[in-house]
Amino acid sequence: MKRRLSRDKDGGSSSCVELMEVCKRARCPSENSGDLPSDWAWLPQEILLCIFQYLPLLDRAFAAQVCHGWNQAFHMPELWRCFEFELTQPASSYLKATHPDLIKQIIKKHSNHLQYVSFKVDSSTESAEAACDILSQLVNCSLKTLGLISTARPSFMELPKSHFISALTVVFVNSKSLSSLKIDDTPVDDPSLKVLVANNSDTLKLLKMSSCPHVSPAGILCVADQCHGLRELALNYHLLSDELLIALSSEKHVHLEHLRIDVVSENPGQQFHSIKKSSWDAMVRHSPKFNLVMYFFLYEDEFGPFFREEIPVTHLYFGRSVSKDVLGRVGMNCPRLVELVVCANGLRPLDEELIRIAERCKHLSAIGLGECEVSCSAFVEFVKMCGRRLSQLSIMEEVLIPDHKYGLDEIHWEVSKHLGRVWFPDMMPTW
Repeated sequence: MKRRLSRDKDGGSSSCVELMEVCKRARCPSENSGDLPSDWAWLPQEILLCIFQYLPLLDRAFAAQVCHGWNQAFHMPELWRCFEFELTQPASSYLKATHPDLIKQIIKKHSNHLQYVSFKVDSSTESAEAACDILSQLVNCSLKTLGLISTARPSFMELPKSHFISALTVVFVNSKSLSSLKIDDTPVDDPSLKVLVANNSDTLKLLKMSSCPHVSPAGILCVADQCHGLRELALNYHLLSDELLIALSSEKHVHLEHLRIDVVSENPGQQFHSIKKSSWDAMVRHSPKFNLVMYFFLYEDEFGPFFREEIPVTHLYFGRSVSKDVLGRVGMNCPRLVELVVCANGLRPLDEELIRIAERCKHLSAIGLGECEVSCSAFVEFVKMCGRRLSQLSIMEEVLIPDHKYGLDEIHWEVSKHLGRVWFPDMMPTW
């Protein structure tokens, strides 16, 4: 231990040594240099930067009033590279809004320093308009990440489309190195995506644009064709096509890491298209380790096109009731499945479906069941077949139906034995 400490002491990083020297100069100013006696006001800028980076914005603003030196540190470019604008209306949100005077100061003094920016807005149109006004003024910045976050709908979707597109394209044109873009629930359209591609095709790596009704399959295909470095993509199912999967599987394209698809029914009885198995196979060959995450919010009679053939989904979430038949097809055609969450199923036990999933889905490590029914014996058999690879097992107590072999008092012991750790079913809180 002493030898190790000695080595660490002798071979300490140069940055730590430099920092110590700076502190010494702050404590002991040179007699020949004419420095004034040392105090907090003379703390070097390097030290202030390290401290200010850990302070909330409001505390930094108070600290900036201490003296001229601290005020200069407050405006150091390194402190303004990352910023989140919170734009809310007091009557409609509990979030604390960014003060208008601070917004003016940022645009005036620090817009060219901004690199990682997000806007968090409430459901009001006024907040969304304020976000667009700020975006339209960011003409001197080159953003690397941009996120438009609506804490509640409709927000950006209520804005005039031309106003939103005009503000967004200002960022697209001036940011030549945009790598991450989150624009869910916005009126972005195909022409604005072309502007994005024309200026940031070499750097874009992440694109999240679920619930963007003005974008067509051709628009997202243009992004996939030109942005060969794209690693993460999130979109609605109506934008997914065989052509898009083939484009993401081309030799020019890097290996995709994460693909999220939201399958949402806007109207009962909505018809959905099918994706060819050959297209999914091309994706798996090109990016064998990619995660395919699918969220389903459908009515039971709308699942017709899904899970008829093998699909490489890894994370599967059913937000509405799903039938036994669909879960049976999941067990047959989802061999890469890692995580499964079923919020509701009905009153028919899922014994056979769970056993089939355990047999066929060899990578399954997490499962959650809500308003479903499973016999205790079938559940124990399911856990026994999956074994200790089940790292997450979230089952409501109401899901488990006692039978001739196991009751609710005994099942947690049996399941714990096969998991190798203590396990209890989740319980609904009583108020």
